[in-house]
Amino acid sequence: MDNQILSTTFQQQFGTAPALVAHAPGRVNLIGEHTDYNEGFVFPAAINFGTWVAASTRDDNNISVIAMDYGNQHNEFALTDIQHDESQGWANYVRGVIKVLADTDVEFGGANLLVTGNVPQGAGLSSSASFEVAILKAISALYELPIDGVQAALLGQKAENTFVGCSCGIMDQLISAMGNEGKAMLLDCQSLSIEHSPLPDSHQIVIINSNVKRGLVDSEYNLRRQQCEQGASLMGVASLREATMDLLETTKPHMPDVVYRRAKHIITENARTLAASKALKSGDIATVSEAMAQSHVSMRDDFEITVPPIDFLVKIIDEVLGKSGGVRMTGGGFGGCVVALAPTDKVEAVKQVVEQKYFDETGYTADIYVCTATQGAFA
Repeated sequence: MDNQILSTTFQQQFGTAPALVAHAPGRVNLIGEHTDYNEGFVFPAAINFGTWVAASTRDDNNISVIAMDYGNQHNEFALTDIQHDESQGWANYVRGVIKVLADTDVEFGGANLLVTGNVPQGAGLSSSASFEVAILKAISALYELPIDGVQAALLGQKAENTFVGCSCGIMDQLISAMGNEGKAMLLDCQSLSIEHSPLPDSHQIVIINSNVKRGLVDSEYNLRRQQCEQGASLMGVASLREATMDLLETTKPHMPDVVYRRAKHIITENARTLAASKALKSGDIATVSEAMAQSHVSMRDDFEITVPPIDFLVKIIDEVLGKSGGVRMTGGGFGGCVVALAPTDKVEAVKQVVEQKYFDETGYTADIYVCTATQGAFA
């Protein structure tokens, strides 16, 4: 995003120049799907698409926010009376974040905010977490609040859980806040410990947006979460992080089949995520490739969150990459994106096979993004 365009638009809308511009990246998850709210392991990278917020303080206690991407829609509310907005859904991310921040013991006043982003909406690349973290970065920078990246991530997650109404885990906000340039992040969602792994110079992150709109994602997401909690409860563990395949098999006779398969996905996905992050450190791409392939099969058959156009994309890209790279669906499911870790010399072949075969098979046209891993807002 050109900061000059942002500053000029801010000046036009608010009559003054912004005091600062904050940025938070979106993310792609290389492996570890739906494990985050089960206190497991995820392996995302922050990407060079994100949200920008131009900001300045106000003399009153109002937050005035304009969304460039929604035709400069304007939303204003008082810090002392933050309600859900039924008419402008995007504004609830701002309202929720400001509300949870106001509920802490930090002190801040009003602000003028101008927001824009280039994370594809509804693609599963976490435009919402990028939005939340960027707002938190802007307010904390304006008022010099003592907030670090982990605190910001927890506040963003709380806003989405309690105000927006999606039971997301911590991954999206934490990678947006704490990502490192050129690296993927192994995140332990139980302890919130972070370990950064360099991505190989020989490979690129390629994101293919299926352009299948992610229908049912919130209701199905919340249902998957309930099924995982039921599985943990039947096994007598606090979360599926504590479960093993042996324990799952022992408990299987007393468990609905659908709950068994959901739990199986989480337990095996945690193991795959650890294996893939370890293999990447030693340059063992074949192991990463196998882990990503198994992850996709598990999401398709056990967690049941893929759709036929996504499965087709994975199949044709896998035929190009073989063991030289990996490919799987990424994100919450029911549409959205496929992520590939592709050797640089095969990126063009991936693009070509998608362009040649995907539309004819599915009737959808895919968008392809070649990404770099970028720095988080608070890193």
